[in-house]
Amino acid sequence: MSAVTRADRAASGRDAASGRADRYTIRHDTSPRGLAWWAEIGWRHVVGLVMVVICVVPLLYVISASLNPSGTFTGSNQLFREVGGDNYAELFGTNFWLWFGNSFVVSSVSAIGTVLMGGAAAYAFSRFRFAGRQASLTALLLVQMFPQMLAVVAIFLVLLTLGDVIPALGTNSTLALIAVYLGGALGVNTFLMYGFFNTVPREIDEAAKIDGAGHAQIFWGIILRLVSPILAVVGLLSFIGTFGEFIIAKTVLQSPDRLTLAVGLYQWASDERNAPWGLFSAGAVLAAVPVVILFLFLQKYIVGGLTSGAVKG
Repeated sequence: MSAVTRADRAASGRDAASGRADRYTIRHDTSPRGLAWWAEIGWRHVVGLVMVVICVVPLLYVISASLNPSGTFTGSNQLFREVGGDNYAELFGTNFWLWFGNSFVVSSVSAIGTVLMGGAAAYAFSRFRFAGRQASLTALLLVQMFPQMLAVVAIFLVLLTLGDVIPALGTNSTLALIAVYLGGALGVNTFLMYGFFNTVPREIDEAAKIDGAGHAQIFWGIILRLVSPILAVVGLLSFIGTFGEFIIAKTVLQSPDRLTLAVGLYQWASDERNAPWGLFSAGAVLAAVPVVILFLFLQKYIVGGLTSGAVKG
């Protein structure tokens, strides 16, 4: 008998023995039951179900109102009692798509600018050592304690004065609105990206410098590729925040052809008696489409981008 055959029989014998041992092994079910299950697990299912209802019911209500040809909320308690696409067709005869385009341009430019400016600032704080570095980081953190809405009056006065010198940066200017968004988001995004940049080993920078690369080449060619998750997160949050922002856009913009989507839809809903609720609901449904698409496209970066920066800072 060959050695290979003896080894195979020995292996099969061990497998058979382990199978018999598993057959007679007593398994204890340690999963909670009864009141213990409700105390540990059951209440979580209840909370999850309640949150699903809270999130889904308003969405169904708006979709039902957008498909209601009557264009009112009368009888909307009966969801999808009447279904039609008249409200969506009527949007083509309004300024909705103009407002949609304005919001998309403002949000896209703000997101790209926030990523680039925040990334450059975070790289400087992470890699350079200069006087006032720690104080500047602390100041960025403290400034974010106060929401940008507190500065609405100051922003309006600054733009009003600046418009006399540079009309493109005055009130009723899309460029001015983008500049305000960029300034307000720079602090919190810089601090968020700073923690992620610290997770990138400095040895990579040193190796690139030995090969003759400068800071610009390291930043654009190496670092930005390694920190792509946090770039995606910051860009997504910036896009969502500016796409639905209302107060500052309402303060800066006045002309109907320059309004963003949030301000334009507010004009439709401001008259409680004669508001075209069907058009408003249809516009609200379509306004959510780009945000949902962008979120689904970047969702794989969200968890990693938000948690990795908390490991080392």
